Amino acid sequence: MSAQLEALIGPTPINPTDILGPRRVFAVIGPSTNTVVQPDMEMMRPQGVTNQYRDIYVEDPVALSDDAFNQGAAKISAGMRDALATAVTCRPDYLVLGVSAISFVGGKVGCADFIAQVEDQTGLGISVGSVATAEALRAYGNVRRIAFVSPYYPTANANVRGFFSDYGFEIVHDVPLRCTSWTNIARVPEDHMRKVILALDADNVDAIVQVGTNLSMVRLAAEMEETLGKPVVAINTATYWHALRANGFTEKMTGFGRLLSDF
Repeated sequence: MSAQLEALIGPTPINPTDILGPRRVFAVIGPSTNTVVQPDMEMMRPQGVTNQYRDIYVEDPVALSDDAFNQGAAKISAGMRDALATAVTCRPDYLVLGVSAISFVGGKVGCADFIAQVEDQTGLGISVGSVATAEALRAYGNVRRIAFVSPYYPTANANVRGFFSDYGFEIVHDVPLRCTSWTNIARVPEDHMRKVILALDADNVDAIVQVGTNLSMVRLAAEMEETLGKPVVAINTATYWHALRANGFTEKMTGFGRLLSDF
C-alpha cells in the first residue's frame, strides 16, 4: 500500500463488540456427533446474538447398552476440558451446553460441581440443560409431577430421575428410547415422538419433558403443548431460554411454546 493510500484510509478501527454479535457471542458446546443443537438454537437466536458451535470430539458408538452409553457419556465428559479451551479462543460472552446427559449425573450437587469446574476453567457463566429445564418448569408454576422421555438407556434415565427429584419434582413416568448410536438419536421420526408424548400424558402428570439434545423436539414440543394444554418442555428450548434470560434478554418469541412467548 502506498503511503498516500495509507494516509487516506487511516488506522483500522476496532469495535468494542463483535460486528455480528454486538449483543452477545454465545459459545455452544456439544458433541461432534450432534446435528440438532446448532439448527435448533439458530431458530431461537435473536438479532445481534451469534451462536458459535464448538465440538467435543466423540466417536459414534453402535449397538448401545447401559454400559456402552455410560462409557460414551464418560468420553464426552473427558473431552469437555479441551472443547472449552477451544471455545474461549473466540472470546465468547457466555457458554451454552449442548449436551444433556452429563449434566444430570450426581443430581443437583453433581451438576453444581460441574458448573463450578466450567466457570473456574473459563471465567464465564454457562447454561446447562438439566438446571435450565428445572428452572423452566418452575417458571410455568404449579408443576410438581412430571413425565419425561430421553434417547438414553435406563441407567441414564435414573440420573435424570434423581436430578429432578432433587429439585422437588415427582417423576410419574419415563421412557428411555434406547437409541442405538449418538447419530441415530437425530433420526427418530417425529410421528414416533408424538406417539410417545401422548403415551406419557396422564391426568396426574403436570408437565412432560424431553431430554437429550440430539433429539429434535423444539417445534414438536410447542405443538404438543398446545394440543395437551399443559407444559411440554424440550431441553434445547429450555437451555437457550435460560441463556437468553441469564444475559438479560427479555424479548418474547412465538412458535417455540409458552416458555419463550410468556416467560
